[in-house]
Amino acid sequence: MFGVVPKSLWNRFNPADENNLCTWAMRCLLLKEGNRLMLIDTGLGDKQDEKFFSHYYISGDSLETSLGNAGFHPDDITDVFLTHLHFDHVGGATMYDKDKTSIVPRFKNATYWSNEAHWNWAKYPNAREKASFLKENLEPLEKSGQLKFLKKGETPWEGMEILYVDGHTEQQMLPIIHYKGKVLAYVADLLPSLGHIPLPWIMSYDVRPLETLKEKKTFLDIAVENNYIVFFEHDPVHECCTLKVTEKGVRADKTFSLKEIL
Repeated sequence: MFGVVPKSLWNRFNPADENNLCTWAMRCLLLKEGNRLMLIDTGLGDKQDEKFFSHYYISGDSLETSLGNAGFHPDDITDVFLTHLHFDHVGGATMYDKDKTSIVPRFKNATYWSNEAHWNWAKYPNAREKASFLKENLEPLEKSGQLKFLKKGETPWEGMEILYVDGHTEQQMLPIIHYKGKVLAYVADLLPSLGHIPLPWIMSYDVRPLETLKEKKTFLDIAVENNYIVFFEHDPVHECCTLKVTEKGVRADKTFSLKEIL
């Protein structure tokens, strides 16, 4: 998760246990406007086999429980925005049917949004990312007829613009959301956590780390200038932060939960 950064440094931000495992969040975002309800990313899901879950230990509320806590049901979701198709972002988009004989979209009334370049990247994966793009997460969406592709400049939601980045994976989509005079950036795997704000802190998962370096700098400069609120998908402690310029570069300023500011 921290690439070339030594454990003696990153362990201060996200301490590893005796098995060298760290705790990470899979924090989705729910948008409501009129009769539409959009879910951004869907977490890991629950349909994988025992071998898969021997590597990833799940705790906390399920996606459906979290929706229920917010007063909604999966059938209420009208749109699912997928930043990219790695299993920890798209796994919850599908599930087994009642008979456990086939995998179907979890949100039967929703349009699923991706982009053609990234979809093809995921459908015909390189050896580096093959283990992250799982057919059981992709094929049911394609067969359902609920999948739609966005082109650059298009947006599925009023008040949202999309930043495309290529360092982590081809054409990852980051939604920048304008709401009540504030700008919220859902940074997905460009900045997985607060600890990843320093430029060299880049995941080993990234297929183009030098591109990530450029993309992070560009994003952070724009975010500071425009007072973005950064929303972290994977940070286990910090949900949001603002940014400031320091002698060491752009760093976190204030941290808070989304509920505190909206």
